[in-house]
Amino acid sequence: MEEKKIISDFLLNILACPICHGDLTLTEDNKYLKCEKCRKLYPIRDGIPIMLVEESLEYEEEK
Repeated sequence: MEEKKIISDFLLNILACPICHGDLTLTEDNKYLKCEKCRKLYPIRDGIPIMLVEESLEYEEEK
């Protein structure tokens, strides 16, 4: 069975980081949208991206 994407490609193309206006990518676990410029993660709850800066998390770069 093919896994359904939680966020459509169309939505990913129009969403931008609220801090730097950079592109966002979906994390492998489909739980966050990730901004590589700001190193922020924006949660996705019930299929809805929460694009509030105060709800975002910082992440460490994987080595």
